[in-house]
Amino acid sequence: MSGAPDDSEVALELDCRGMLCPLPVIHLGRRVGEVPVGALLAVVATDVAARTDVPAWCRMRGHEYVGEDAAADGSPRYLVRRSG
Repeated sequence: MSGAPDDSEVALELDCRGMLCPLPVIHLGRRVGEVPVGALLAVVATDVAARTDVPAWCRMRGHEYVGEDAAADGSPRYLVRRSG
C-alpha cells in the first residue's frame, strides 16, 4: 500500500498471528470501540482468509478499510479506520 501510515498513526494493533478465521475479525469487533472515531486500528493476521474477512467486516459494520501493509516481521497487517 503506498502512503501507508507509520506506526505512530496506529492507535491499536491487534496481534492475531496464528488465529484462524473468524477469530481475527472477532477480535477486531470486540476491540474497535477502544479507539476514538477516526483512529486507525491494525490487525496483524497470518490467516490468508483475513485478506477478505477484514474488508468484508468493515463493509458490514460501516468502518473504513484503509488497506494492507506489513508488520515489522513481514506478516500481513490490515488497516481499519473507526467510523462513527
